[in-house]
Amino acid sequence: MTQRRGLVVAAVALLIVLTGCGAPTMEAGPESTGVDAGNEAVATPNADFDDPERDLLGWEDGYWYNESIDVDQSDGLSDEELRAFVARSMARVEYLRGEEFEERVPVSVLSREEYGNRSSGGTTDDPSEYDRWNDQVWEALFVTGESESSGTAISSTRTAAVAGFYSPSDDEIKIITDDPESPTINNATLVHELVHALQDQKYDLTKAKYGGDTQDEQLAADGLIEGDASYIERQYAAKCGGAWDCVDTPASSGGGGGGGGGGQNLGILLTIFQPYSDGPVYVHDLVTDGGWDAIDRRFVNPPVSSEQVIHRTDERPVPIEYRDRAQNGWETFENQGEDGSDTVGEASMYVMFWYQARETGADTINPGSITDAESRYDTYNYESEPSAGWGNDRLFPYQKGEGEQAEFGYVWVTEWDSEADAREFRRAYQAILDAHDAEKRAENTYVIPDGEFEDAFRVTRSGTRVTIVNGPEVDDLDDIRPRPS
Repeated sequence: MTQRRGLVVAAVALLIVLTGCGAPTMEAGPESTGVDAGNEAVATPNADFDDPERDLLGWEDGYWYNESIDVDQSDGLSDEELRAFVARSMARVEYLRGEEFEERVPVSVLSREEYGNRSSGGTTDDPSEYDRWNDQVWEALFVTGESESSGTAISSTRTAAVAGFYSPSDDEIKIITDDPESPTINNATLVHELVHALQDQKYDLTKAKYGGDTQDEQLAADGLIEGDASYIERQYAAKCGGAWDCVDTPASSGGGGGGGGGGQNLGILLTIFQPYSDGPVYVHDLVTDGGWDAIDRRFVNPPVSSEQVIHRTDERPVPIEYRDRAQNGWETFENQGEDGSDTVGEASMYVMFWYQARETGADTINPGSITDAESRYDTYNYESEPSAGWGNDRLFPYQKGEGEQAEFGYVWVTEWDSEADAREFRRAYQAILDAHDAEKRAENTYVIPDGEFEDAFRVTRSGTRVTIVNGPEVDDLDDIRPRPS
């Protein structure tokens, strides 16, 4: 996103609203089996809910999972109410997840404005090397154009959407609210972030394997991390609709899903949301087949591509070897990503095709198909013909010159499972160029004459590989990626 640590170390709970797409309501549905009170390890309170002599699964800080609490959020939460609310929620997470918290989890509130200031990305006035590199990644995906800072777009999108996050570096949950003087907390947000705290205590989320050097690796790890939290969140919501009394959340509460959609780039938002959508299905399948031990094993070896989460497969990306042959001053950003490259993966490619179909009418995919989710744990559908069959990709941003005179381009090497998959990707990509009125200048060479994506493009296929070269002018293409002699 490649705004790392914003996705895992500060894990967020998002509410996505895709206006005009017929987005489904996220319903809890019936309770599933295998993760709740059927767990015999959960302790049973007596009729008076007396405290046990030692800490037990299903009891935390003076409260049992099924104990009533006197908490009214209509006028905000007092310190005493917040403590009771958090303690019982921790007990309920233990009940559902079958794991004991090692220590109490602090919860504090943060205004949305302060959160936005803390998480703001690069600026168009003084972009860093990373910002310039990442700008090319998002431009290659046709999500942010040449006049828009990807860092600013990511920051504003997340600030508008975030409901709360857990910070492993602080061992603390921070709830985002529009009214920090009278805070309220959505049940689902609190439970979601408590699962992240439990994960951190059990697995240590600061480990490098939960981060990733590429956008796709980040989304993949988040598919497990956010999938686990979202799955438990759904179980909790089902209990609130039946066996459990739950604290009501005022309709206008902070920490309940974000700021209503202002300042959001839907392409970025949909990319960020993919682990929250496909992750619960991924976790449900693992738990169904192997119990929570299967999740423990997966945290030892997290998924490495969004393809693995979307399709619930262990298929690994095929290697892509790349030798830089640029000339006449064009250089990679060798200190960024993996040797200067990013891997955007299947999820981000799906978003590219969906976003361009929605925004420009490109003949890529039916944008309404995003709601064709089959599992009750799924929210949106991230599968499409031109993005399926992904084998791997490496996207190398390039630069020439410095300061205001700098020019930029990229080489995007994509590998596919079959020649048919490669042809379908190339066809859909060509449809994006057509939607931007690209003019053909030579064989496989096109120019978008104006607009946010005004550039030259060379698009070639060789077997299962499709390579896209981008630069300011047609003559730059052979400098950025000389043709084989």
